[in-house]
Amino acid sequence: MVVSLKDIAERAGVSLATVSNVVNGYRPVGEATRLKVQEAIDELGYSPNLSARHLRSGRTGIVVLAIPELNNPYFAELAGAAIREAAGLGYTLVMEDTAGDRDKELMLAMGSRRQVMDGLIFSPVSITREEVLARSVSTPLVLIGEGVYDVPHDHIAIDNIAASHAAVQHLVSLDRHRIAFIGSQPGDLRQSAHLRFLGYRRALGAAGLPFEDALVVSTALFGRMDGLRAMRHLLDLPEPPDAVFAYNDLIAIGAMRAIGEAGRRIPDDIAVIGIDDIEEGRFSTPTLTTVAPDKEYIGRLAVQALVARIEGKPVSPPYDVQPPFRLITRESTLGGPRPVR
Repeated sequence: MVVSLKDIAERAGVSLATVSNVVNGYRPVGEATRLKVQEAIDELGYSPNLSARHLRSGRTGIVVLAIPELNNPYFAELAGAAIREAAGLGYTLVMEDTAGDRDKELMLAMGSRRQVMDGLIFSPVSITREEVLARSVSTPLVLIGEGVYDVPHDHIAIDNIAASHAAVQHLVSLDRHRIAFIGSQPGDLRQSAHLRFLGYRRALGAAGLPFEDALVVSTALFGRMDGLRAMRHLLDLPEPPDAVFAYNDLIAIGAMRAIGEAGRRIPDDIAVIGIDDIEEGRFSTPTLTTVAPDKEYIGRLAVQALVARIEGKPVSPPYDVQPPFRLITRESTLGGPRPVR
């Protein structure tokens, strides 16, 4: 039997309009009345017809999350939080892997999917601020990450300078003096790689440690193999580092592999720290010390901001949000063994 709003109204002893307001969240309803309606919904087993609701509103009920690396555990874990939040708000979230390709990013930014989506959560790495500003479509857009700044769209990104400063400061507190950085990248001074490098340099300066070009290694990409190759290069130096700060956890895990292959001990000979707190780091040998962005918060907030724009809810002007992060110490800097958390 198909349960209608009228059935719920009769069971709860309220008007049809009240039931509609509770189901659709349109107007404030007294808590006692709302609970009475919800009880009737539960008893009758009512479930809303989301397709019909979206059809009436002229929306598709689909939002897109476009990321540069679907196989990167950081993005996969963030996407999980976004998918759960979208489902809770009555939307289907679809993934789009751009692979950092400029043409693909540009097509998405300019609305190539606007007929089949209500809004876009976007982590661009190749297009420019000017290209985003030239965007003429009205499809709501929320930016995540450090690819583009200073545009009239909601933007969510951690404070990379502060996060990397915290990582290096931790190594300094362990009396490490030759701290390397793996993952440097040329290009935009506000991309995450440069910001993390800047935090690294500032932390060295604050600790009174000299900066050495030889201890900074750029990488083609940000994966395990990049970390492995970079660490092998550092180990070949006349005076290798006694600690490594990696751009992300994947690079750090690759670096730890190279250290182990060379017969060096972690953290006795070389301490290692990354950023992202991917699940793999909790099970690596040794477990990986990391700076953990709140991925759950980022994913949920991005969806909430996008849905608010889609549904025309009262919201503030476009905002920049810096999600929290925390240092998680494990065996790669403090030794062990320690419990997996």
